[in-house]
Amino acid sequence: MPPEKKVLLENRLQKRLKELSMTSYPAYFDFLFSKKGIDQELISMIDVITTNKTDFFREPAHFTYLTNTIVPEIQQKSTKQIRIWSAGCSSGEEPYTIAITLEGMMERNELIDYSIFATDISTIVLNKAIQAIYPKQRAENIPMTIKKKYFLRSSDPENKFVCVVPELKRKITFRRLNFMDETYKTPHSFDVIFCRNVIIYFDRKTQEKVISKLCTKINKGGYLFLGHSESITNMNLPLQSIRPTVFKKI
Repeated sequence: MPPEKKVLLENRLQKRLKELSMTSYPAYFDFLFSKKGIDQELISMIDVITTNKTDFFREPAHFTYLTNTIVPEIQQKSTKQIRIWSAGCSSGEEPYTIAITLEGMMERNELIDYSIFATDISTIVLNKAIQAIYPKQRAENIPMTIKKKYFLRSSDPENKFVCVVPELKRKITFRRLNFMDETYKTPHSFDVIFCRNVIIYFDRKTQEKVISKLCTKINKGGYLFLGHSESITNMNLPLQSIRPTVFKKI
């Protein structure tokens, strides 16, 4: 984190200091890097300092390109299920959007089968993703036909939440994963990886390392989606730019 993030970091860590009854950052620092702190506190620390922002159908052109171009191309080469990784999935809106998009293809007989692997470093947002319960306003911009099919509403008008239907939840496997790990433990390689608006928080050297490790998990000819504020220009990676923020492994 750059020096200008110091105040942000202090404000977010205040919550942990209060819960641990600590009065200074040096005391917290010493505890955090002790054996007990690494075992018991590190994940909690990461949970409070990470930024988690996402929406359903964020950057919709990506989902259009997935259905119109990528899936048909992959299915021409193989009849196996399409495997997709939502890397940095936050509270789950991205993988559920992918699932809704692919379910539509299956209903039109344009897709045989698919599976989605979704990861984040924050246990807090992963638990939210697994529960799949969202404030109604988070789903306001979703077309009504999709909401009726894939979201459940309470009969109580005072209940301001919606829940993703169980059959959609079953298509996604959620796991905790840290991009700083030396290797990424995933169940298999993938045809498509979505890693959008995640590496923007890393310095340039770390960005290249992370994407390089992601590339080892992409099948040859598979695709990587990045966010519109992210770039791999001048990085030494086995990727070909197909269109802005869309890359193909070569």
